[in-house]
Amino acid sequence: MAQNAQSYDGGDIIDDGGLELHPSDRARPIPRISIQAFCDDPNVADTLQFAADDRRLAKAHLSVHMGGIAAAISHYMDSPTPNLIIIDSNLSGGQLIEELDRLAESCDPGTKVIVVGRHNDVLFYRELLKRGVGEYLVAPVTPIGVMESISNLYNNPDTDPVGHVFAFIGAKGGVGSSTICHNVAWTMSETLNTNVTIADLDLAFGTTGLDFNQDPVQGIADALAAPERLDDQLLDRLLTKCSERLSIFAAPVVIDRDYEISPDACDAVLDVVRQNVPFVAVDLPHGWSVWTKRVLLQADEVVITAVPDLANLRNAKNIVDLLKTSRKNDSKPHIILNMANVPKRQEITLKEFEQALDLKVMSVIDNDYETFSQAANNGQMIAELNPKAKATEKFLEIAQKVTRRGVKIEKPNSRLGAIAPFLDKLKLKR
Repeated sequence: MAQNAQSYDGGDIIDDGGLELHPSDRARPIPRISIQAFCDDPNVADTLQFAADDRRLAKAHLSVHMGGIAAAISHYMDSPTPNLIIIDSNLSGGQLIEELDRLAESCDPGTKVIVVGRHNDVLFYRELLKRGVGEYLVAPVTPIGVMESISNLYNNPDTDPVGHVFAFIGAKGGVGSSTICHNVAWTMSETLNTNVTIADLDLAFGTTGLDFNQDPVQGIADALAAPERLDDQLLDRLLTKCSERLSIFAAPVVIDRDYEISPDACDAVLDVVRQNVPFVAVDLPHGWSVWTKRVLLQADEVVITAVPDLANLRNAKNIVDLLKTSRKNDSKPHIILNMANVPKRQEITLKEFEQALDLKVMSVIDNDYETFSQAANNGQMIAELNPKAKATEKFLEIAQKVTRRGVKIEKPNSRLGAIAPFLDKLKLKR
């Protein structure tokens, strides 16, 4: 029987396999379905209404009504039933079973039912299953608990989960967000042994092709122009393979075209990509638009790169405040301070940055102009150019934290610690 989701204190949950999970990771995006809820308890109604505003239910339509199962029975006598009915009832076990039998007389074939009740009893649960109830939750419920139950009804648990989307954006232009995105994505593919795709949405000035020393003829602009045509086969033709596990969806980088990107087109393209790989790193341009905002709000994780100055702090705070307000069921955005500790430059301190944002900075990457500029000119990642560079270890830490995979880096005998085998492998490649 589905257990009532417990309150979450903001920490990570670690499963038996060592993978740290935020509770929101258990609920996958829910397809375009109609959901109608009938509640006895105003608190349950408020929880469902709160869930209705979540990104995972963006494609679904959820309406909430009071009156419980009696109101549902009355309503469906003359109206067709939706894809999913949620019933919240204060009735005793026997009474609720009788009322569900009455409701079943009006239900159309294919309609699923979730019941929120007050009885934590296995025999009662078995009776509900016999009557075709898809899920039973014991009140009180949480938005994540409800979304997880809906997700389980409409996502096949035997298939691979939908890939995670990581959106990378700079608090200001020129802060190195693309460099962070590319190096972290490459590190994911190399250290986690999993497939990663980088989607470069800076169509006019994207650097993904340059950073990986590629010159693709086709790319993401072709998919965005006709998202309805994008399927697995076309995706394979449009992607450029950079290594065994890393592919890029490159930007065209031509300025004699006008790029009108539709938010719906972005959704459609990223949905196809995430069905094919476990991780999608989206390289967003700094410019603000409707579709940029949509990608940030719909992403599983958001990484904001900033330089420690006042303009970056202001812009980062604006983005963080928007995400905190609009993504209440998700983990907080990640902040990376890049190009830090430049001699003789006045910088906002790490403590001041964290206090202003009310967030812990995930990583501070010191300025290393020589290494980063050489890697960019060579079309290499930092770890390929210099496995011993400080940034190499930082990118591994970031990759592990945003994916919630791997263990904390330990340094028992050397400065390189747990990444030494990884760096040794890179040396052999060279």
